Amino acid sequence: MKIELTPQQKEAKSEFRTFVDREIIPLADRCDREEKTPPELIKKLAQKGYLGAVLPKEIGGRGMDAIAYGILNEEMGRGCSSLRSLLTVHNMVTHAIFKWGSKHQKEYWLPKLASGEKIAAFALSEPNVGSDAKSVETTATISGNSYILNGQKTWITYGQIADVFLVFARCEEKPSAFLVEKGSSGLSIVPIFGMLGVKASMLAELHFNNCFIPQENLVCRQGFGFSHVASSALDYGRYSVAWGCLGIAQACLEACIQYTSERKQFDLYLKEHQLIKQMISDAIANIKAARLLCYQAGYLKDIGDPQSIVETSIAKYFASVMATKVANDAVQIHGGNGCSSEYSVQRYWRDSKIMEIIEGSTQIQQITIAESGYQEYILSTQSSTKPQELMARM
Repeated sequence: MKIELTPQQKEAKSEFRTFVDREIIPLADRCDREEKTPPELIKKLAQKGYLGAVLPKEIGGRGMDAIAYGILNEEMGRGCSSLRSLLTVHNMVTHAIFKWGSKHQKEYWLPKLASGEKIAAFALSEPNVGSDAKSVETTATISGNSYILNGQKTWITYGQIADVFLVFARCEEKPSAFLVEKGSSGLSIVPIFGMLGVKASMLAELHFNNCFIPQENLVCRQGFGFSHVASSALDYGRYSVAWGCLGIAQACLEACIQYTSERKQFDLYLKEHQLIKQMISDAIANIKAARLLCYQAGYLKDIGDPQSIVETSIAKYFASVMATKVANDAVQIHGGNGCSSEYSVQRYWRDSKIMEIIEGSTQIQQITIAESGYQEYILSTQSSTKPQELMARM
């Protein structure tokens, strides 16, 4: 079986790579140092339609299939993981509204989000709640025609500039999802600085102190906030991050090939040393393996196969661990230069570690994958014909 991109997907990949090379890579290290993303860069992202990548064309989106969307995330990750994270959380929210939002929410928000007129952020994590997302402590109480939110969210990607947040809270002890606009009474936003990686992703804390929002801002129904809204959005987030990790590793590989072709030690170019070749070959093999896992997850999403969920977890797990290993080797290959801000591999290394934590940590993915394996084994043994039964029929 030959796995090959369609002509449309190849054309899209060329478009994405050109955009990243021209617009993102020249600014990526500066964005990292300054811990912010220039508004004009986000505007260019919007003008290309990438903020509406997964939305249908009739409402202003690009209508990308899952593979094309994955390739977009790979190329963005190759250029700047921070900006790729905007693509991730923004499209997580648009996907959630498109799938679970009311008619009014869809008509009002989706065209604005697709065009980049409004920026969206995903607000699930809390100071005491990370992987155990079902146990959010933020509360929502009904008061007349409004909900009153109280609590705190943290590590909110692009929370400093987002216009609307998809916020998860417990309403009558039922996990629920709400759209909260920037500027809502009782909402305060506190910037977060000094993170290890994805430093330009403009993280923020959200503080809800008797924050009033209209009842119509409830997404889906009470009690469906995690099982439906968050779960489907997080699946898209994992998929985006998996491809983004592939981009980080690809950037490391390209940097190492260039560096080892120019740098000499012991009168030989680095690429001629056997142990350098070993690290390069490991990177190439692991990148190819991760890409195939991402292709598989994307293909299953495109055909609507439920197995895409666990395949996405496998892709995210493998790609994130792989990216950390490749980035670590890239820094090692660059030696002292690899620890200098003059070389991007140090940024790739810091960003890759974050990928093992966000959208479900490495350990959470391992648990999910193992449980799926046990279930698959049980189903296969239950459905198979026992040897003694087969002999009795002969």
